[in-house]
Amino acid sequence: MSPIRPENRDRYPANWPDISLRIRTERAAGRCECHGECGRGTHTDRCPNTNGGQAYGTGSLVVLTVAHLDHTPENCHDDNLRAMCQGCHLHYDRHHHAQTRARTRRSALEASGQLALGETA
Repeated sequence: MSPIRPENRDRYPANWPDISLRIRTERAAGRCECHGECGRGTHTDRCPNTNGGQAYGTGSLVVLTVAHLDHTPENCHDDNLRAMCQGCHLHYDRHHHAQTRARTRRSALEASGQLALGETA
């Protein structure tokens, strides 16, 4: 299971470990469920990576995670969840992570009074 940032922990249901395990082991049978929606451009059919195996292309150890397709941890409906290898999951979330980084940087600048002249919060 992928690590959950401490500030987001309360957004996940108490039974998240059970939900994640069920998606990864029962539904996905230990294999990445991505069919190219990650946008990596490396596969159009189902990703061949399996949990604990070697990742195609890199040979790194595959860790199967569960992605929230709408990036909302509170939404744990099966149709919003997808078992993904760490490569597909990170690539799928890349735009969301960039937005989060930008908000975090802006908040830090606002807090320190370092916004450029003419900028408003």
